[in-house]
Amino acid sequence: MKGEPERTAASDIGDVRMKKQVTIRKMNIYDIEAVCGIEVLCFTDPWSREAFESELSGLNPCFYYVAECEGEICGYMGIWHIMDEGHITNVAVHPEYRNSGVGRLLVETTINEGIAAGLKAFTLEVRSSNDSAKHLYEKCGFESAGIRKRYYENREDAVIMWKYLQ
Repeated sequence: MKGEPERTAASDIGDVRMKKQVTIRKMNIYDIEAVCGIEVLCFTDPWSREAFESELSGLNPCFYYVAECEGEICGYMGIWHIMDEGHITNVAVHPEYRNSGVGRLLVETTINEGIAAGLKAFTLEVRSSNDSAKHLYEKCGFESAGIRKRYYENREDAVIMWKYLQ
């Protein structure tokens, strides 16, 4: 949030294939090109550069974070701040860094930033076929709460997930 010192998280992540230093920090306008590259790799209907520029303009109550792996953007996540709830807009990790802990570090760090900003619950939609993402969210404390029928452009259902704070 504006006026607050920037906080970041750093962690060594990895499995037996790779061990890399990852830093989570606030996304800035200079990150958009790399973020758009990840969008195209991860989503069939990617957000545009203009959409990210609008999100980062400061006009909307939201916050976005990127994961940097040895100086390269390897993932990002965004949350809309709506009343005392956080609506997770996007979570994406470059395919080369999937299943390495980057996604979990992004989700946990961004959720913690949301809590610091006064959010009391978090929600998201995830493709019903995206088992790895659903598993990640469950590990981070989210629970399935319903289905949005034919939510995505290919008419696939979305699973609605919520995380409520105690």
